[in-house]
Amino acid sequence: MLDSLKNFLKKYFLTKAEFQKEINKVQNEIQANRFLLGQVKTMQNKNITSIKEAEFQVFSQFGDDGIIQFLLQNIKIENEVFIEFGVEKYTEANTRFLLMNNNWRGLIIDGSQENIDFIHQDSIHWRYGLTAVCSFITTENINDLFIKNGFIGEIGLLSIDIDGNDYWVWEKINTVNPIIVVVEYNSVFGLLPVTVPYQADFVRTKAHFSNLFWGTSLGALCHLAAQKGYDFVGTNSAGNNAYFVRKDKMGAIRPLTLAEGFTDSKFRESRNEKGELTFLHGQERLQAIKNCEVFDVIQKKIVKI
Repeated sequence: MLDSLKNFLKKYFLTKAEFQKEINKVQNEIQANRFLLGQVKTMQNKNITSIKEAEFQVFSQFGDDGIIQFLLQNIKIENEVFIEFGVEKYTEANTRFLLMNNNWRGLIIDGSQENIDFIHQDSIHWRYGLTAVCSFITTENINDLFIKNGFIGEIGLLSIDIDGNDYWVWEKINTVNPIIVVVEYNSVFGLLPVTVPYQADFVRTKAHFSNLFWGTSLGALCHLAAQKGYDFVGTNSAGNNAYFVRKDKMGAIRPLTLAEGFTDSKFRESRNEKGELTFLHGQERLQAIKNCEVFDVIQKKIVKI
């Protein structure tokens, strides 16, 4: 649709400013329609009893918008505040629909100043209670970032997606007490209770040419969640986000075992040493990183995959 419009506008020699204005108009209409459909799906979710049935996508990468709305309908949350980091330009995020549909207040963090500048120029930054901060997140700075920006104590939701030290950062967080925690997991690790060893400057694309050595397994997250007082309640159908709810807020929501809730990802993002996609799937992905060292969170030691 946008490509057709671009060609049409170029035909009539619009100025660059006029051209951009028309593009923005179409993009706003698309966003409004997606938002309206999300609101309709939210109302339909009231009769649903499982996370997988609840999925729908408005601004999330996969069906996480629906899952979050489903959890909100089943959990009493008084402090309607969220924190999400690893948001890039925040056009695709787990909390954007939550911000707009439920009018929550939130803190978002990304390591790119260009991305944060984009967010600051987006109308969403002044229309809603959104604080956008640039910082490369480490275990050493995460709690100070929350305190500095006025986010402490109980919050409704925490979403972690940094493709690297996700396990270590969640383990370190102690200045906020979220009711719902969403963490990206690496299903390539399967059910092993492992994570990449902590490295403050970890960058996924530099860690291993395959692009598969990053983050944490679902098993490691479930182990950490239990230590921090959370129950595992499921994953999205894409097999990349895990959901945890604080035990005192579970209500009628049923906790799942690791085996019950694990979902293997189907997306194929592996690469060769030239950076070209190789489309590995299943156990082929684990074989590609078999000589990499990971940290076993139960044995508390470095092991080879």
